[in-house]
Amino acid sequence: MSAFTYLKDSLQNLVAGLGTARDKASHSHYALPVMDDQQLLNAFRGSWTAQKGVSIPAVDACRNWRNWQAEKAQIELIEAEEDRLNVKGKILEALLKARLFGGAAVFIGTGERDTASELKPDRIGKGGIKYLTVMTRRQLSATEIEQDPQSPRFGKPKAYRLPGSTVEIHPSRLVIFVGVPHPDPELAIGTGFGWGDSVLLSAMPAVRHYDETVANVVSLVYEAKIDVINIPNLMSSMQDKNYERLLLERLRLAATAKGINGTLILDGQETHSSKSASFGTLPDVIAKTEQGVAGAFDIPGTRMFGQSSTGLGANGEENTRNYYDNVASRQKLEIKPAMSVLDESLIRSALGSRPKEVHYTWAPLWQATAKERADIGKTTADTIKALKDSGLFPEEALSTASVNLLVELSVMPGLEAAIEKFGAELPDDDDDLPSTGADQPVAKKAITDAAPRSLYVSRKVINGAEIIAWAKSQGFESTVPDADLHVTVAYSRNPVDWMKVGESWSGDGKGQLKIAPGGARLIDKFGEGAVVLLFNSSELAWRHVSIVEAGASWDWPDYQPHITFTYEPGSVDLSKVEPYRGAIEFGPEIFEEVNTEWKSTIQEV
Repeated sequence: MSAFTYLKDSLQNLVAGLGTARDKASHSHYALPVMDDQQLLNAFRGSWTAQKGVSIPAVDACRNWRNWQAEKAQIELIEAEEDRLNVKGKILEALLKARLFGGAAVFIGTGERDTASELKPDRIGKGGIKYLTVMTRRQLSATEIEQDPQSPRFGKPKAYRLPGSTVEIHPSRLVIFVGVPHPDPELAIGTGFGWGDSVLLSAMPAVRHYDETVANVVSLVYEAKIDVINIPNLMSSMQDKNYERLLLERLRLAATAKGINGTLILDGQETHSSKSASFGTLPDVIAKTEQGVAGAFDIPGTRMFGQSSTGLGANGEENTRNYYDNVASRQKLEIKPAMSVLDESLIRSALGSRPKEVHYTWAPLWQATAKERADIGKTTADTIKALKDSGLFPEEALSTASVNLLVELSVMPGLEAAIEKFGAELPDDDDDLPSTGADQPVAKKAITDAAPRSLYVSRKVINGAEIIAWAKSQGFESTVPDADLHVTVAYSRNPVDWMKVGESWSGDGKGQLKIAPGGARLIDKFGEGAVVLLFNSSELAWRHVSIVEAGASWDWPDYQPHITFTYEPGSVDLSKVEPYRGAIEFGPEIFEEVNTEWKSTIQEV
């Protein structure tokens, strides 16, 4: 029974013609899509939609790379080996070419002459990997397919061969990627034998529809308005060559004179009209083709076209998270297994051995906000404290694991270096205490006996002159003195025990804090005329949360670090102000009681 017959006899209605020869839908069938490498390359180079559809998932899979879990010295050696071999760059190149052409591989070069034999990672010594080379499916042709069902490579090529050469390469020496896995490798023809299909093969119709729609809309712009002049006996008069010349000259003069303030002069029997094209539904048509492209590549429109979600219930963040989950699944299910032999060899090439505890996790693609990072830090600290209080783990082991966790989560990136510099041991509580005759320490007065007071915590801006100079350049004639610039960390009207607040863990050892240039910066207006520079800082957000947890109050819904630089903005349009994007340097924390009359002390220059 043919496929055509099978399609027809599933459901038939002789009266309506459904499923019969009169049914036009019954004649539809799928043909084998064919695109050679040159066509794939032309589409990639000539269509930005095709290029982004191929590149975005590959770039996102390698963007944040991975976090090695091991001792600090081991991690440094492994990452140095990755940099030497450019592992991240080679894997990205292979993924891009695999998605474009249907297959690519990274050759693990060990200097061995016999590439047809299996690569044994346990034979790799320090510096054993010499180089990595990326090759496409055109440069690696698959040999026969493994037919032994007891072989771990059943259904896959036994080996790969360089075109025009007898040199064979064992699959274990290759990090193999495919674009779209072929359902049956034996049915693939030509250079596709033993490989997969390009991601453009099935997505190309959607790409063409989008590109053609946009191109036709652009062409339509040139015909958005057409003037129509009816001239009696035009065709018969055109037989006279002199008439044709005079007609063209007349139309040229008429077009020159016609305008908003011009006058169009016509013969008594001539008529003039204009036809305008309607663009009202075109945005919807383009949006539908964009959805088709996004669906074809399995990339959300917010990531593919850089547009925010619209419509009732639109949630671009949810779509992005789902897409990142999809990329993470590909990292675990496709990339990590393909790199298994390379990773085992890489560890040995970096360390000279294979410690069992060394492993890695893929870095998350979703970037948390300052508040989210602060919440993560708080939750992590609570978890560490709970584990310590449980007494289930040795303190040294828990301390080492905690340091690794805090650094990997970017809660305290400089913790390892700080421990190396200042040490990890806390002073003995009984040190420096005088002793009695019985050699018993004198009881110390509890430092928490201080009476609770209101609390205002701030940091002075060290480079305030730079910020004031920026404000002046933006048109603000009046500003607060640069010496008065600060950031508020806490403002508690409720009394709090200052000793329970503790001290900030961040800084450079001198109590100072530096906010790196760039990042999200905004200009906004707070309260009665106060104009502020908004910025992000996980350190300040975390510190604010820790102070609130110690009992401090906060009168506003959220905490957002900011610097107030003027209370008299004048006529400056805040929407047109370019935010200050340089580094911001803060001095140490200053503890003071809340001054409710602070507004009376404001003076601007």
